[in-house]
Amino acid sequence: MAENIDEFEDYLAPHYINRSNWLRAAVLGANDGILSTASIAIGVAAASDMREPIILATLAGLVAGALSMAAGEYVSVSSQTDVEKADIEREKEELNEMPEIELQRLAEIYEKRGLKKETALTVAKELTEHDALGAHIRDELGINEISQAKPIQAAFASGAAFTVGGLLPFLVTLFLPLSSMEYSLYGFALFFLIILGALAAKTGGSSIGKAIIRITFWGTVAMGLTALVGYLFNVNVA
Repeated sequence: MAENIDEFEDYLAPHYINRSNWLRAAVLGANDGILSTASIAIGVAAASDMREPIILATLAGLVAGALSMAAGEYVSVSSQTDVEKADIEREKEELNEMPEIELQRLAEIYEKRGLKKETALTVAKELTEHDALGAHIRDELGINEISQAKPIQAAFASGAAFTVGGLLPFLVTLFLPLSSMEYSLYGFALFFLIILGALAAKTGGSSIGKAIIRITFWGTVAMGLTALVGYLFNVNVA
């Protein structure tokens, strides 16, 4: 009996969709933190033979980027929240003004999902009696606790992750030799991106290999183009 219970618990493996909101913001922030600060440092290092300008530019990019990411996430996700609230208010009005049409609409949704017409209507009626607005928010608007926008959570996750990600290339500019700074930044940035891709995939229960390939490829492109700009302009930063 105990073995059957263990097998049942193993079978009911945890799902990861409830992590999608904060995980998306955190991965975006950390990825941007690593790439932005490393790219800035590489670009300045390609045009300068002094450490101070590289450090200053990287630090400025780190601070500005973290604040920008947090503010940007909050504003964008708040916009999504506003849309959700407006749709919910419209749904309330429709339920008050035309409840029969809304009931039929709900039944049609369930019918399209595979229920027979009679069954769909019965389900719609019972859910309407239990919680009409909740049923329409969930099944007509597609809003639920998992997908619902959370501005503060997204802003904190993105800003904090950007800071952590950006500190890694910044430390490279402080301690590694200036003569090979660009290559050190590129190598360490790729290493950080690989760790980030693996952690994100592990946290989200997805393929680690695909995540690493995706994040390192686009990271290489971003840093390569930034270094190219530095070499092309060849500005002496002093």
